Amino acid sequence: MTQNFRIHSLAAVLAVTTAVPAMAQLRYDNNSGGYVELYGQIHPVIVSVDDGEETETRLLDNDLSNSRVGLRLMQPYGSNEFTFWFETGLGLPSTGSANQDGTNNDGWSREDIRHVDFALKGSYGKFSAGQGSMASDGAAEVDLSYVGTVLYSFTNDENGAFFYRQPDGILSDITVGDSADNFDGARRGRIRYDTPSYNGFSGAIAYGQNILSSSDDDDYYDIAVSYGNTFTNGIEFAATIAYAVRDFDDGSGERRDTIGSASVLLPSGFSFTAALGTRDNTSDGASDPDYWYTKIAYETDWVSWGQTGIGIDYFDGSDFQNEGSSTKSWGIAVVQRIDSINTDAYLKYRRHDFDDMVDFDENEAWALGARWRF
Repeated sequence: MTQNFRIHSLAAVLAVTTAVPAMAQLRYDNNSGGYVELYGQIHPVIVSVDDGEETETRLLDNDLSNSRVGLRLMQPYGSNEFTFWFETGLGLPSTGSANQDGTNNDGWSREDIRHVDFALKGSYGKFSAGQGSMASDGAAEVDLSYVGTVLYSFTNDENGAFFYRQPDGILSDITVGDSADNFDGARRGRIRYDTPSYNGFSGAIAYGQNILSSSDDDDYYDIAVSYGNTFTNGIEFAATIAYAVRDFDDGSGERRDTIGSASVLLPSGFSFTAALGTRDNTSDGASDPDYWYTKIAYETDWVSWGQTGIGIDYFDGSDFQNEGSSTKSWGIAVVQRIDSINTDAYLKYRRHDFDDMVDFDENEAWALGARWRF
């Protein structure tokens, strides 16, 4: 497939998503207060990655928030609510599978399943079981800015599988994804409990295993505390801290992550977001990476289509690949809401600079895409 064909193909996809009217909500309400809802999204993106010597441009599905379909069911049960949630990615060729060697994609697999989640909610809180979010999922990604749709603390969505290029022009075996992470929690086959909210505070605890992978028998458990509030002066604030442990099945030790993030949105449209995390590896020879992240953003209604958001961020990480290595990254993005078709269109630039005894060439990525939800 030629580069021109990829670009023309994305243009066609974007034309479709911006030409069709917004779909009617696919929801059925019963006579007892319950409902069943179908939903989904399509998220094509043109990604152009420059590794310092060569540039690759492709049409892909954006791993930032991949194309997916899902079903939600809610049914009142006395004073409780019973819910079921199923969601799966579509298994399209994605940004997470693309690098200088091509795009590796075998189509849909069971690892594309995101949620098969049963829950019971009442005044006592919420109990969940099945494939779904651990307590720490989202703890490093609290973000009240609209530009956070595409610009947030995980910085490897568009080019994470690309290899850094050495100063002599030879590709290394270190990827952009190896050099940075926000340690955010994952989805697992788990049991989880969420407390009720008390004056804006809530907590969650979970235990799980990676039931979608036949090669991962490790145990995962975590705990998180969150706070959110809108104050009388219109200022919005949200924050989460979490502690997560991965206990390796082979007896080699544990991986312990401490993460947190916070965001404030002012009535003026300005927002400020920060995140940080540390990882403690007890396995022999493993490094203990850490990072901090910050972003400033602004959002307003510049056009009649919908909200516009712009932002710039910075990531600083240490010891990700080896002790003493350094990762620095910055990005800038603009996102435009198109309310009439429930679409977020965006343009984003990100640069990674990695130093691990060797000062690798900078890796730069441009992303032009649109996420259409139905």
